[in-house]
Amino acid sequence: MPAKKLKNKNLSPSALRRQREREYRYQTILTAAESLFAKKGYHKTSMEQIANASEISVGAVYFYFKNKEDLLIRLMDEIGYLLRKTLASVFKKNGATMEGFKLAGYAFFEDFCVNYSEKCAIIFRESTGQSPLVEQLRKTIFDKCTGDVLNALLSATRKKGLTFKNEISSEVISVSIMGIYERVAYQYLFWQDQSQELTIIGRNAVDFILGGINNLINESLSI
Repeated sequence: MPAKKLKNKNLSPSALRRQREREYRYQTILTAAESLFAKKGYHKTSMEQIANASEISVGAVYFYFKNKEDLLIRLMDEIGYLLRKTLASVFKKNGATMEGFKLAGYAFFEDFCVNYSEKCAIIFRESTGQSPLVEQLRKTIFDKCTGDVLNALLSATRKKGLTFKNEISSEVISVSIMGIYERVAYQYLFWQDQSQELTIIGRNAVDFILGGINNLINESLSI
């Protein structure tokens, strides 16, 4: 989850101004790092390049972040939070139903992937094959996303009075959804660069998943 902004009503106007400046500089560095990691790659980006893109000194970058890995970790935290928030918002807005479950899937491709392609590059591409610390954070983020999918699926099917064929079905579906979403996003955003077709591609992927859900419940599910 993104770092919370510190607010203190007892601070003087000049102290508040300095605080706003620090928050702005912090976010400026993160934005520059995100853009460079996405375009050049994490390993090919230097702290000097990040400093230049942020229009500050290298020393100032190190004042806010311990090293380049620290920058990647902070970005992953923010992106993971945004991803979960985006999909949860669509699901809840549509009454936490199977329709909402489907629309949240569409939103992943049509909203998150289309509007945040650089963030997708960070979370799906640049965060892989890194240090054990980064790999653990990546696992934590995807575990949380999988848990969100599982809870949404169970909530939506219960509303229809539906049950799964066995105890592990809902978990398998949730893990499969995360795997499919990640793989499809990677394939068509980075390997083939067909981002203009993501609406059609995403809906095909989601509809394929819904068909799989139908096969693992005790009654036919009409969505």
